[in-house]
Amino acid sequence: MSQKTLTGSCLCGGVEYAVTGELQRFYHCHCSRCRKSSGTGHASNLVVKAGAVDWTRGKDLLGVWKVPEAERFYNQFCTRCGSPLPRVVPQLGMVVVPAGSLDVDPGMQPQARIFWQSRSDWSCARDGLPVFDAYP
Repeated sequence: MSQKTLTGSCLCGGVEYAVTGELQRFYHCHCSRCRKSSGTGHASNLVVKAGAVDWTRGKDLLGVWKVPEAERFYNQFCTRCGSPLPRVVPQLGMVVVPAGSLDVDPGMQPQARIFWQSRSDWSCARDGLPVFDAYP
C-alpha cells in the first residue's frame, strides 16, 4: 500500500486535520463502544497503518476520554461541537479515522461489518458486506 493523506474536520470547523499513512481497512463497527461513542448503530472507521495526525487547526479544542477498563479504546473529539476525530493507537501503530469527519473521498469503500453479533436489532440490515463477530 502507498502513503495517502486524508483531510477532515469537525462539525463546527474549529478542528482540522491531515492523516498520512497506509490506508488499510474501512469497517462499520457494531460493538457497543463504537455505537455509544458515535450515537448511531455503528461507527464507520478507516484504519491507517503507520499513520500520523497533523492537527492543522484547533488542536487546543481536542478532548479525550478513555474507557477505564479498555486497553486501547478512547474517544477523541472536538470540545466545542462534540464531533468524533481521529485517534492514534500507538500499541498497534495505527490511526483510527471516523469516516464521517473526512472532507475528502478516501478512495476506499467499506469492506465489512465487524462485531455483528453486538449490533442493535434496530440497526442496519445486512447489505451484502461480509460480517464478522470480531476483527477479521
